[in-house]
Amino acid sequence: MNPRELRATTGLAAIYGVRMAGLFMVLPVFMLHADRIPGATPLLMGLALGIYGLTQAVLQIPFGLLSDRVGRRPLILAGLLLFVAGSLVAALAETIHGIILGRALQGAGAVAAVILALTADLVGEERRMRALAVIGLTIGLTFTAAMALGPVVDRSAGLEGIFGLSALLGLVAIAILFLWVPAPDRARVHPDMVPVWSALPRVLREPDLLRLNLGIFVLHLVLAANFLVIPVLLLETLGLPGPSHWKFYVPVLLAGFVLMLPGIIFGERHRRVHSVLRAAIVLLAGVQILLALLVLDGGGLWSFAALMILFFAAFNLLEAGLPSLVARMAPVAHKGTAMGGFATAQFLGIFAGGVLGGVLLTVAGPAGVFLAGVPLLLLWWWTARGMHPRYRSNRVLAVPAHWSGRELELRRILADWPGVHEAELSPDAGTLYLKVDPGGPDTPDLTDWLARPAAR
Repeated sequence: MNPRELRATTGLAAIYGVRMAGLFMVLPVFMLHADRIPGATPLLMGLALGIYGLTQAVLQIPFGLLSDRVGRRPLILAGLLLFVAGSLVAALAETIHGIILGRALQGAGAVAAVILALTADLVGEERRMRALAVIGLTIGLTFTAAMALGPVVDRSAGLEGIFGLSALLGLVAIAILFLWVPAPDRARVHPDMVPVWSALPRVLREPDLLRLNLGIFVLHLVLAANFLVIPVLLLETLGLPGPSHWKFYVPVLLAGFVLMLPGIIFGERHRRVHSVLRAAIVLLAGVQILLALLVLDGGGLWSFAALMILFFAAFNLLEAGLPSLVARMAPVAHKGTAMGGFATAQFLGIFAGGVLGGVLLTVAGPAGVFLAGVPLLLLWWWTARGMHPRYRSNRVLAVPAHWSGRELELRRILADWPGVHEAELSPDAGTLYLKVDPGGPDTPDLTDWLARPAAR
C-alpha cells in the first residue's frame, strides 16, 4: 500500500474497532448490575443488552445506500454522533428504560457498511483485500480487548464509567476520521461492498445465501443469550469476583482462537470449509448441552473454562468461515448486497438472543437459556446439508480508460476467458468484478492484458 492507502486502512480499522469496543465492553459485566438498576427484570436486561442489534440491523443498509448520495464522511460522522449520544444517555440513565434507549441509539449509528465503502474509495482495487483483512483482524482483536477491558473499567468506574468511556471512544473515532483518514477524491458506487436495492430480489432467491443468513442469526442469538448467564454464573456459582472476570475471559478467548486455527487451515487447504463448519455447529450444540448440565450439577471453574474454550473455538471458526462462504457464493456484482443481508441477520440474532434469553431466564433459569440454543443449532446443521459451496475467488480490477465505450465487448471477452465464471462492470465502468476458479487467471496477467495496447 502507498502511504495514503495505509493511512486510510489503519484509520478506518481504528474507527471500526473503537466503536465495536464501545458496544461490547458492557457484555461481560452488564448482568452483574441487574439487582442495582431500578426497574430491571431479566427480560428488560436482555432487551437492553441486545436492542442495539435491532437498530443496527434496520439502519445499516439505508446508511450504506445513503452514503452514495450524501458522502461517506458525513454519514460516518452522523453515525458516530448517534453512538456518542447513545453512550451518554446510557451513562446518565437512572432506570433500565434509559439504558435501553441509550443502547438503541448506540446501534442506530450503523456505519459499518459506510466504512467499507470509504475503504473501497480510498484503497486501490488490487490492494483492497489487504485492507479488508486488516479491518477483519481489528474486529477480532477488539472483541478480546473489550471482554478484558469491561471488567477492569467496571471495577473502577461502574457501568456508568463503561458507557462514559464508550462516548469518549466515539469522540476519538471522530477525531481519527477528520485528522487521519484521507478525504476521497470522489465517492464511487461499489456493488461488491455496499448493498444495492435492485440486487435484493436476486440475493433473496439464493437458497445457499439464505442458509448462511440463518446460520449467522442463530450463532449470534446463542452468543447474546449466553452472556445473560455467563457473568452471573462466574460470580455466584463459581465464586470468581467480578473485577477478576477479565482473567477468565482473556485466556479462554485466546485459547479458543488458537484451537480454531487448525480447522480453518484444514478447511481451506482441502476445500472442506463446509464440512468443517458443520462439525463446528455440532460442537457448539454439544457445548450448550454440557453448559446446562454444569449449571444443574454445580461443576467447577476449570470445567467451565474448558467448555468456554470449546465454545469460542467453535464460535470463532463459524464467525470466520461464514463470511468467506457468503463472498464465494454471492453473485460477483452483488456481493455487497449479500453481505448486507448477512450482517442484518447477524444483528437481528443479537437482538433476538437478548430478548429470548431474558424470557427464558425468567421462566426456565440459566440451564434453560443454554438448552434453548440446541434445537436452533441442530436446525441450522440440518439446513446446511443442502449447501453446495463453490470454491471460487473474487477479483477486483481497475479498467483502463481505453476500454471506455467497449464495455460489452470487454464483458464478452472475459466471460469466455478460461477459469472466469462471472464478469461484471461497476455502474461507472471503472471497476471490473470477476469470479474465477482457484488458481485461475492471475491478477497480474489480466491487468497486463487490460493495459496492453493490443487490447485497444
